[in-house]
Amino acid sequence: MNGTEMYCTWCGDDVPPLRWATGRQTCLMCGEEHARLERLSWCVVQEYGKGPYQLITQSAAHTTLRQTNQKNLRG
Repeated sequence: MNGTEMYCTWCGDDVPPLRWATGRQTCLMCGEEHARLERLSWCVVQEYGKGPYQLITQSAAHTTLRQTNQKNLRG
């Protein structure tokens, strides 16, 4: 690759130059597919009784839920 060739790392299709310049090395279709798969692992929990909603990933849910339990003492 000589720096002017911008091909998707997933499918090999062309990537628009502006998209490549922002650091995205996937075409629009593959980027959307990756985003869709990532959104499947999201869940929303309420941080505190009157607090705002917080978006967390499945891997962080266990830790976040333990830290936001109002019945446990944190110290």
